Amino acid sequence: MSETTCCCACADQNSLKLTEIIAKYKDTRGALIPVLHETQEVYGYLPEDVLKKISEGLNVPLAEIYGVVTFYTQFSLNPKGRFKINVCMGTACYVKGSGDILDRFKEKLGIEVGQCTEDGKFSLDACRCIGACGLAPVIMINDDVHGRLVPDDVDGILDKYKDL
Repeated sequence: MSETTCCCACADQNSLKLTEIIAKYKDTRGALIPVLHETQEVYGYLPEDVLKKISEGLNVPLAEIYGVVTFYTQFSLNPKGRFKINVCMGTACYVKGSGDILDRFKEKLGIEVGQCTEDGKFSLDACRCIGACGLAPVIMINDDVHGRLVPDDVDGILDKYKDL
């Protein structure tokens, strides 16, 4: 959560951690990526107000930071859910119907790719390749791989995670 949506104590704690991260790397050349990684571990994503603080603290232009964050797929500008759903859209998966599976997730969760459900439980993303082409079509939820899927499998998969 960003500082604007988090409880005051949590926001203060996150802000303090951010200050410590920036201070640790302030005079280190090439520190932007490690700072972004550590910051994303604190917040779960990279909110705009936080990127501005990093820009000021490291004296790196905000445009450069956005360039890095949008280039590397491990960084996110949007909040992520407790359960991060990644639908593989690589060639093998796409040919075997991953587009239909992605559409079913969007319909069932009521969100688009890159978004998070209001309760913060699920986020939905599409990725290039999970590396399990023999199980196509494949999704990952956090570290769990689900393969050989059809759209009708989506309800059961979501039910499994809703109660956790």
